[in-house]
Amino acid sequence: MPTVRANGMTIAFDAFGSEDAEPILLVSGLGVQMIRWASPFCERLAALGYRVIRFDNRDVGLSTHLDDAPVIEMAALAQALARGERLNLPYTLKDMAADAVGLLDALGIERAHIVGRSMGGMIAQVIAAEHPRRTLSMASIMSSTGNPELPPPSPEAMSALTRRAPDPARDEPGYLDHCVATARVIASPGFGFDEHAYRAQALAELKRAYNPAGFSRQIAAMITAGDRRARLNTIIAPTLVAHGADDTLIPVAGGRDTAASIKDAKLMVIEGMGHDLPIELHETFALAIAANARRAAA
Repeated sequence: MPTVRANGMTIAFDAFGSEDAEPILLVSGLGVQMIRWASPFCERLAALGYRVIRFDNRDVGLSTHLDDAPVIEMAALAQALARGERLNLPYTLKDMAADAVGLLDALGIERAHIVGRSMGGMIAQVIAAEHPRRTLSMASIMSSTGNPELPPPSPEAMSALTRRAPDPARDEPGYLDHCVATARVIASPGFGFDEHAYRAQALAELKRAYNPAGFSRQIAAMITAGDRRARLNTIIAPTLVAHGADDTLIPVAGGRDTAASIKDAKLMVIEGMGHDLPIELHETFALAIAANARRAAA
């Protein structure tokens, strides 16, 4: 697995397609390794004429794990936020966005199409707002604006996301059961749930890398990122906002708010889609991302 040094981090990445093609940078979500952007999906995007780059965010996968940084406990974080305290966190979404831009620097890429899902969508928004000259186009998928007035996750989805998993070193089957149960809660109700595929994905990610402390630090960066709407208003890159109508983790109102906050953003709401990217929608998303990328050329 190739790596580069970017923004003080070691960033693991891989790429699909011709190095001469326009680049698409895929930004992963909370605690999710780059292989969650499935290889067939990346290959489909590459077949549409792009160089597709996926990478591990800091604190996950094969990129730098900040092992010396504190583990962030959700209960303590919630209490501090309720008291209005300023928190000294190991890093922010802006730091993670700078990692992505640093990866582009290391690869000699001046500008790229930025595509992010979930927390990765928030990072993509930050890149497009803070680094407009590096952003050809932007796609924010199943993400939100940080607007505090938006509806929260459903209690079931939040419980699934934050429930402590068994230690896989002691109970690997129990850990995989936990991963599948979590995926089932937030999965797309309009498409089939392939338990075998989800279990295989969870096992592949476990064997590749395991860093639960990184998840806690990433969720702290996401929760404390604040309201981005004022910055989103400054984005000039052609923007696609895609969201599932049946997303219980980040309700579709988050996608609508994102599109409303970015000039000329195209909103795509998909019936039956939850907080995942079913294989049945790979073609739909590949074509939509490519169409948005062509808006930059126009």
